[in-house]
Amino acid sequence: MPRNLFFLLSAFYFFFFAIIGVYVIYMPKVLDSFGYTSAQIGVIFAMSPLVRFLAPFFFLKKQLTATIYKAALLGLLISGAALYVTIENFWLLVLNNILIGIAFALILPFAETIALEKIGKERYGRARLWGSLGFIFVALVVAKFMQKPYTALHFFMAMVILTAIFAAYLPQFESKKLQHPKSKSFNFLSHWPLWANLFLMQVSFAPFYNFFTIYEHEHGLDYTTISYLWTFGVVCEIVMLYLQAPLMRKNLLSLIKFSTFVTIFRWLLLFLFPTNVFILYLAQSLHAFGFALYYSSAIAYLFTLYEDKKLAQLFFGGISFGLGGMVGSFLAGLFYGEYLFLYASTVAFLAWVVLLIRR
Repeated sequence: MPRNLFFLLSAFYFFFFAIIGVYVIYMPKVLDSFGYTSAQIGVIFAMSPLVRFLAPFFFLKKQLTATIYKAALLGLLISGAALYVTIENFWLLVLNNILIGIAFALILPFAETIALEKIGKERYGRARLWGSLGFIFVALVVAKFMQKPYTALHFFMAMVILTAIFAAYLPQFESKKLQHPKSKSFNFLSHWPLWANLFLMQVSFAPFYNFFTIYEHEHGLDYTTISYLWTFGVVCEIVMLYLQAPLMRKNLLSLIKFSTFVTIFRWLLLFLFPTNVFILYLAQSLHAFGFALYYSSAIAYLFTLYEDKKLAQLFFGGISFGLGGMVGSFLAGLFYGEYLFLYASTVAFLAWVVLLIRR
């Protein structure tokens, strides 16, 4: 495995997830400053998971080639630049976010497949942790420069350009096996408990992603403490990604089951002890298992199940972060209140039970 591939992947993950950081953390605030209503912001940000869910179905009969991947990179560059002229027009911004969603849906699965094949599931975490570092960089460092709305657009565009630079070199490492899989058939039913688990786990995470800050603030925690809790969770994620190599040599399905079970316990802690800071830090430490180990185990396991590796990664993003993210966000809004994380724990429990069906 060429040493420069590990560097390219690490740099790609850093800047790609820095884009996600700007997009998730700051763009809603930017839209609010331009006068968008909460309903309009919700519609705009629903486009990316919607497209992420639909995109894999277009590749059931065709291959995600290097040419399409490079077109997605170009689309990301165009959509990033177009934010400057679409930011004040609702419908143009919706269309632009669809283009951003298409780029997100295609770029990451292509890179993930090359990472899993070339550096292996054992070393994957040490490259992927740079993505978490990119997200922290945006959350902690970039925040100091976000006084003006257009500053977020400048950072978004800068991260897009840097991502495209490093991502453009990845296709040269694509093997013929990835380019021409032996079989294009893709059967959900043969592994339906796994797909159900992927979907339900993301549904259970939606209350955390969308409402954790609001939930804890309403229970009396100040925003500084809440920001430390968020950061601590990502730090634990990074530690797991760095140290997970020995675990990744074990039974991947067992790791998925274990990580799902840990997530049940994590959401229960948030429900039972919303004001106990020590237990909240304990709950956040479980992000190392419920997200980092779960994510790595899931994509590595899918890599072993299907001949079309890229299509498997496309559907992983589509079913979990796409469909699961949409449905989870909607239900989290409906269930928001005192019992929010009891609901999340129940969904995680269903995700664990459904995996017991699979031998």
